[in-house]
Amino acid sequence: MRNVKAEVAVYDTLPKEAIQIREEVFMREQGFQEEFDEIDGYAVHLVLFCDGFPAAVGRFYEDEEKGGYLFGRLAVRRAYRGKNLGALLLAEAEREIRKAGGRSVRLHAQRQAQPFYEKQGYTAYGETDFDEGCPHVWMKKRLEP
Repeated sequence: MRNVKAEVAVYDTLPKEAIQIREEVFMREQGFQEEFDEIDGYAVHLVLFCDGFPAAVGRFYEDEEKGGYLFGRLAVRRAYRGKNLGALLLAEAEREIRKAGGRSVRLHAQRQAQPFYEKQGYTAYGETDFDEGCPHVWMKKRLEP
């Protein structure tokens, strides 16, 4: 397989590429209805481009807890899955969070994605809960300075 040029762009507003990927993955593939919310208005959004084509997205924003951030809405287009792009985008989000002074990250993962996040150093806590009928678990990670 040839090398793919992957670059992550950071936005302070919700870009059209993020809307397209989240609609494609979360709404059409997974059946979620309530994908967009008020958090999109103040979150930092990341789009990972492969050879100039938008392939993955995520967002983060400051948590109520001092020094903490919440990460979410990580989605990778089907054609780009299995290429470590989710991990690449998450690592870039963690770099951006550190630059903003963040010391920890929490996320609300779909249960089926829990092993992925564990590989990235996240630990589950609390009980399973449901978002639109889909089982989720809270996870956290302490960021090294």
